[in-house]
Amino acid sequence: MAGKFKTKPKPVKAGAIRRRNVAKILKAAEDVFARKGFSGASTAEIARLAGVPKPNLHYYFRTKQALYEALLDRILEMWVEAMEELHPGVDPADALSRYVARKIDLSRRLPGPSKLWAMEMLAGAPHIGAFLRGRVRELVAEKSALVETWIEQGRIAPIAPAHLFFVIWAATQTYADFSVQMTSVLNRKTLDADFYDEARATITTLVLNGLGLKR
Repeated sequence: MAGKFKTKPKPVKAGAIRRRNVAKILKAAEDVFARKGFSGASTAEIARLAGVPKPNLHYYFRTKQALYEALLDRILEMWVEAMEELHPGVDPADALSRYVARKIDLSRRLPGPSKLWAMEMLAGAPHIGAFLRGRVRELVAEKSALVETWIEQGRIAPIAPAHLFFVIWAATQTYADFSVQMTSVLNRKTLDADFYDEARATITTLVLNGLGLKR
């Protein structure tokens, strides 16, 4: 009689299935969009790479534009979360150091999103202009106000806050966008953890020293 009464597998909830499928679709979309851009990408290829039927893809994302915007929104959410290291009451040197570290870590672990964002910017941001004029503009204004407060309190050297953010973005995202340049120039096959630690330390030193800060 052993084995006669088998435990039935627990049913997978619809919400879990949805989350799993959406995650697979977004991952595949990231790869295809990063390689082919918006115009060259097709939902058929994305569905095939994600391992889901094309109708299922369109069940979650009705159009290619909707899928693209969802992917860019996810990228922005990661960067917004990293920028939350900068908040009132925090020490400027510690906050900026953590922010640079978060940005370098994202470039190391998730280079695809940064490359996709760069492609969109180089094309003139035809699909995410609203993102830039909305959430990104508001976020930069909010964090710039914090930096202005630090300046007024004499905690950092006077600088233009927006340019501070542009410099940090450029310095950290280049390790995702132009990694092939680095491997070629340095004659390396890969960029390892030590390489990214050096990058983080160097950028942090340059930023803090430029603001008259030390750790």
